[in-house]
Amino acid sequence: MNKIKDLFSSFVENFHFRSQVVKQPKKFALLKALIITLVIGIFLEYLLLLPINLRSPQFVGFFCFLLFLFVLLYRLFKGYIDKLSKVLIAIIPILIVYLGVGTLISSPIFNAKKYQQQLKLDENADFYEDNKTISYQSIPVVDRESAIKLGDRKMGEMVDYVSQFEVDESYEQINYQDTPYRVTPLEYSNIIKWFTNRSDGLPAYIRVNMVTQESEVVKLDEGMKYSKSEHFGRKIQRHLRANYPTFMFDSLAFEINDKGIPYWIAPVYNYDIGLFGGKDITGAVLVNAINGDHQYYDIKDVPEWVDRVYPSELIISQLENYGKYTNGFFNTIFSQKGVLQPTSGYNYVALNDDVYLYTGLTSVSNDASNVGFAMINLRTKEGKFYDIPGAEEYSAMSSAEGQVQNLKYKATFPILINAGGQPTYFLSLKDDANLVKKYAFVSVENYQIVATGDSVVEAEQAYYALLEANGKTTDSNEYQSTELTGTISAISEAVVDGNSTYYFTLDGNDTIFISDISLSNRLPLAKAGDTVTIEYVNSKDESEVITKIEFK
Repeated sequence: MNKIKDLFSSFVENFHFRSQVVKQPKKFALLKALIITLVIGIFLEYLLLLPINLRSPQFVGFFCFLLFLFVLLYRLFKGYIDKLSKVLIAIIPILIVYLGVGTLISSPIFNAKKYQQQLKLDENADFYEDNKTISYQSIPVVDRESAIKLGDRKMGEMVDYVSQFEVDESYEQINYQDTPYRVTPLEYSNIIKWFTNRSDGLPAYIRVNMVTQESEVVKLDEGMKYSKSEHFGRKIQRHLRANYPTFMFDSLAFEINDKGIPYWIAPVYNYDIGLFGGKDITGAVLVNAINGDHQYYDIKDVPEWVDRVYPSELIISQLENYGKYTNGFFNTIFSQKGVLQPTSGYNYVALNDDVYLYTGLTSVSNDASNVGFAMINLRTKEGKFYDIPGAEEYSAMSSAEGQVQNLKYKATFPILINAGGQPTYFLSLKDDANLVKKYAFVSVENYQIVATGDSVVEAEQAYYALLEANGKTTDSNEYQSTELTGTISAISEAVVDGNSTYYFTLDGNDTIFISDISLSNRLPLAKAGDTVTIEYVNSKDESEVITKIEFK
């Protein structure tokens, strides 16, 4: 009998012990699941840098994943599904419905008019008033691909840098001191080079003058500590997310202010149509690339030196909606009455110290002609529509390439300028190495009127002659050739784009005259005191590019 009692007592004790073992993990199931979910969530957020914002579809999806993970872990530690798990599981399909319904009610099917009106274009804009006849010394001739080549060439000359750093190929177009430039930062070659140089930061950025094609590596007194190629907290995207966890950021742009200080421009966007439609910029965060200082500005308060707040892709998307939904959504599918579309390319134009995105607008029938042109300010989104029908850009490019088909040069996407009072495409012609070799002017109204030249001024003069030969009236009189004889007072040589270029002044004249070596074999021997006769197009600027030189 005593043995039976001992066995019963032992069973009760063992059962009591096992109950405690089973209940103990249940007691901490909620805490364990929460800690693990938070650790995984924080780690993924550190990598993904998602905005903590329910207006962000990406964050909503991420939050659904974390809820599912928490419920799964809680069920595993708890041993069964309790009331809390059921409530959390029910939230997930609610969020999915929120995403689906939000996307649907934000779609153009129900909001075509709102999408069409997101971008406003001044249809009464005067092209000739906004675009005065341009001086040949102000025409940008360098596109992004050419800038990359020029920048790489200049970087190759910097022996101390080339082994440690690479060049970011973004090359954003900006206006710097009333001149169009393309600028881009350096970046670390790899993680080892980052580790050995991170204390000093990136030492320089590259600046390419789009008019003269001169490139320079601008060395900084203090290196840039915040960039895309940084790691951990100094990575610019992570630095922004840490300080603005709820902001939704669009594509970053690299710019310099009027003092040459580098900044990152981070556009902040929201959705104006429904929950997830009608993306538009509401402001921007400016980050000093050297020390990381940052400041948020509403869109109307962004400093005037900033050129790129609205990303080009967003502007093109809104321009597509502007032309597509003029007569509602279903018109785009059936009759397509009045439907327009941007040409499949764009470029940038400098106006009033701002950068404008430029592209043509054509009908959906792809008839190789434009009904007009749109220019949109990338800082303010001020838009202009110019009612100038004519050839679309790719026809002009083909026409220019046809003039030099024996050389097999490729044309850049053109920019629209006012040349002699005529709407004109200006473009550069490049060789296989993406270096600019010639220039072309093509009439918008008649793309068979095309002139090319080895210099901008040569091409411009030939273009004016062609216009007048075809009965077109121009206001090019102020750009007629001027002949001048004088004595050289000072002369120096510089290498521009691989070619020797000479800069000189004449006695009693403050103008700096610029000559390519191809104009005379005597230029390398020229010295102060030599008498020369030169020809140039008088643009009344501080410097003039000559077209002819003779030594007396």
